[in-house]
Amino acid sequence: MADTKQVDEAADAKRAAKAERAAARLAKRISAFSKAHGGAESQIAYIGERGARIVLVGEDGGWGDLVAPSVAVAEQAVQKAGVTAHETFDGEFAAKVRTGPYEWSRMAGIQVGGPKNG
Repeated sequence: MADTKQVDEAADAKRAAKAERAAARLAKRISAFSKAHGGAESQIAYIGERGARIVLVGEDGGWGDLVAPSVAVAEQAVQKAGVTAHETFDGEFAAKVRTGPYEWSRMAGIQVGGPKNG
């Protein structure tokens, strides 16, 4: 009979290595965003089974997001990239976001002359 402890340890090590690689890939993308926007800050939000959303806001007001497989991987990626993480997306942090005509038309829809839905 196989030693289940040994099998569990091997599976855990494999999962940890996979999470480390995912965090490293995300950290590379976060660092690139930060460099392109004169620095960046972030906020991590749990989005259910899908994982976690990392919202990035650059010093120039540009913004974007990434999806990580888990909150732990997202936190590790943000830490590796050296980016500040906020608990919530409000106040001064949210005020840094700059949106353009495309975002306004998509958010407003037909209410303010945006593209018609449907």
